[in-house]
Amino acid sequence: MADDAVRQYLTFSLCGERLALPSLLISEVLDVPPVTFVPLAPGHLRGVVNLRGNAATVVDLSQKLELDAECHKPTCLIILERDYDGDTLAVAALADAVHEVVEVADADVAPPPDMGLSVPTRFVRGLAQVDGAFTILLDADRLFSLEELAAGGGE
Repeated sequence: MADDAVRQYLTFSLCGERLALPSLLISEVLDVPPVTFVPLAPGHLRGVVNLRGNAATVVDLSQKLELDAECHKPTCLIILERDYDGDTLAVAALADAVHEVVEVADADVAPPPDMGLSVPTRFVRGLAQVDGAFTILLDADRLFSLEELAAGGGE
């Protein structure tokens, strides 16, 4: 990974935090459609939605990232395409609001601090200044891994 590499991120809000995911992983952003509840699923898995005839698992990032659910007002779904054991599947992440796609140079990404971050550092790739404010760049590979999706929220 070269220090002069520039990556694009989709920025979004969740419980007052400004977060970002790599835009290459995102196929679309939708208004929240009806979600079908799935019994016995971990609390951070809200259920599934119909995405053009295919089921997409809905992840409540506010629970997975241990944020205050009281302030969570999801208005949209961020649809990510993920590879799971050779199959490409859609995962839908609830967000309060989606902002814009921004470019961030790898050299401008600071490592997550040891303390004081609002989300578990195991899900953070780093911090970047976007429009004068820090944005938390999430590690999508870890956050949306099968192991993390199967695990209970807040672990």
